[in-house]
Amino acid sequence: MVDETAAMQERLMEIFGRLLATYGHRHWWPAETPFEVIVGAILTQNTAWSNVEKAIANLAAAGALAPAALAVLPLAELERLIQPSGYFRQKAQRLHLFNRMLMERHGGSLRSLFDAPLERVRERLLEQKGIGPETADSILLYAGHFPSFVVDAYTLRIFSRLGILAGAERYPEVRALFMNHLPPDPALFNEYHALIVEHAKIRCRKRQVRCGGCPLAALCPQRIGGI
Repeated sequence: MVDETAAMQERLMEIFGRLLATYGHRHWWPAETPFEVIVGAILTQNTAWSNVEKAIANLAAAGALAPAALAVLPLAELERLIQPSGYFRQKAQRLHLFNRMLMERHGGSLRSLFDAPLERVRERLLEQKGIGPETADSILLYAGHFPSFVVDAYTLRIFSRLGILAGAERYPEVRALFMNHLPPDPALFNEYHALIVEHAKIRCRKRQVRCGGCPLAALCPQRIGGI
């Protein structure tokens, strides 16, 4: 079992090294404050990041990118400001509920929210309406700097094609692959997830896969054409 764990860690780190050498550091998540990260994590559900950027710019211009300011913003105004992100009524409600929890239970302090072990904070986040595992882990990693690996459809796609996953695994199983075989390092998890997203968008696409010149081609049993 020890040898298998070490072999998987080596394999995962080789993938990471190849992606990093190709794409460089991604400097993700692009935000001025941890609270802005959380807002972005909620708004980015079911939409492109470019749309989220427009919504965040609107919130910033309105001076509403802080818990206390968001708390006094009328719901209708919040909906108007975040409209570019899509599903704006649903997302406004989710932001409103999260912020109310933050204000009422933690006095608007993210430090207070994050002042607990990782799994306890994760439970708190998952209790919030509209915050699922991917959003919770994004908040934990990028806003709270916890070693909580973020899994998305890109992760499942790439690691299924590499033969590391079967393709039918659920979120907890995919997250456990990384959590159990990598050192609990937030900086590593941050960079790894950002590189997965970059690679999936540029080369390992859902369709029109670009295998020529792929940094992972030598490791991939599903590559098309030569390396």
